[in-house]
Amino acid sequence: MAAHPPDVMILGLGLPDTDVVLSARRASGEKTAALDAGADDHVTEPFSMNELLPRLRAAVRRGRTAPTAPGTTPAETGDFTVDLTAKKVRRVGGDVRLPPAEWHLLEILVTHPGRLSTQKHLLHEVWGEGAESRTNHLRVDMTQPRRKLEADPSPPRYSVTEPGMGMGYRFEG
Repeated sequence: MAAHPPDVMILGLGLPDTDVVLSARRASGEKTAALDAGADDHVTEPFSMNELLPRLRAAVRRGRTAPTAPGTTPAETGDFTVDLTAKKVRRVGGDVRLPPAEWHLLEILVTHPGRLSTQKHLLHEVWGEGAESRTNHLRVDMTQPRRKLEADPSPPRYSVTEPGMGMGYRFEG
């Protein structure tokens, strides 16, 4: 695996370094704990291949994001710094770990400061075609970085929700 890293890993709940978790556990708290521990997605058993395969394709797409242009300056706020080249977020006191979906959302917003990224666009970029119904995933994956990065996540100062016809999010650095 060191010589040829896999594009995606499917692991059972409770194993370290998880990407996609397959589990018979249905409790919301257990799913949230898996996602907070670094899982990119959570699939509850029993599941169909029609559900699993699109999730795997989306995970592969997230792993193939275009490299950031050399010399890209980090996005700096009064509370945190997003280093796009190193793919790290730093706050006073150390690095902040973001699971892949949360990182990808933040990366999209930070690379287009001040510009509205619609809900539909974000769902497509992070979860792929046909992900329009995953609005709950989007809300959760926007809420978690706010809790980790914002001094006061309610209301957020940096990742602002834009309601209305063009529902989406905007990064205000």
